[in-house]
Parts: sequence; structure tokens; C-alpha cells
Amino acid sequence: MRRDYNFYVYILASRSRNLYIGLPNCLAARIAQHRENRPGTYTARYNIHRLVHYEQFAYINNAIARENELKDWNREKKIALIEHNNPTWEDLAANL
Repeated sequence: MRRDYNFYVYILASRSRNLYIGLPNCLAARIAQHRENRPGTYTARYNIHRLVHYEQFAYINNAIARENELKDWNREKKIALIEHNNPTWEDLAANL
């Protein structure tokens, strides 16, 4: 039996537009973890919990490569990517 996998590369933002990039296999569960605001985490410290961009992948190698690519980008390029698909920086988590 073949099992299909889904992997996601996502960008979270705070209201002041601090950014966080991550890679889970269950995006909804990972967003819920971020919203728990666990003390001592980067996302809790800067109140980063709004999903502003995500991409889905079938293969983990592709997802890892994309995550690394995005993390290497400068801030302006990341913002351009977000604003191309989500110009008002809406929270996309409601659509999951």
C-alpha cells in the first residue's frame, strides 16, 4: 500500500511583521502549537502566530530545499513573496 505524504513550508508573521519560517508535515497542528505561546520560544517572544504564506510538497527533500532557500533570502525578498500571494497579510490558518 502506498502512502501519500504532505509537507509544508510556511511563513508566520507578527503584527509588526517579524517573520518565522518552518517545515512540518501537519500544518494545522504546527500552527496550533505556535499559538500556545510556550514561554522561551522565538514565536512566543515576538508574538508571531499569523500564517501569511505556505507551500505544499509531496517529498521531504523538496520541502527541505525550499525551506533552506527561503531562509537564505533577505527580508525584502520574503516580503515580496508574501505580498505577491497575500497582499493584505491575512491569516491563512482559517482556510486549513
